[in-house]
Amino acid sequence: MAATATLSSKFQISIPKAVRDEQHWEAGQEFVFIPKGAGVLVMPVPTFDQLAGIAKGARTDDTRDRKDRY
Repeated sequence: MAATATLSSKFQISIPKAVRDEQHWEAGQEFVFIPKGAGVLVMPVPTFDQLAGIAKGARTDDTRDRKDRY
């Protein structure tokens, strides 16, 4: 069964404990909300340490910072 939550009168939602535990989310963590059709994707904002190395092996000869791009 999917975990559910109710939007409060202050427009707040408490994330169910089962979801927090499974995702390893902690108090004070920052999240981004991405609209997706009739719903919203909620994802934690990654730290710089978590982003280290994600572009390893990326091509540098075809960058977006070309003069034909606006």
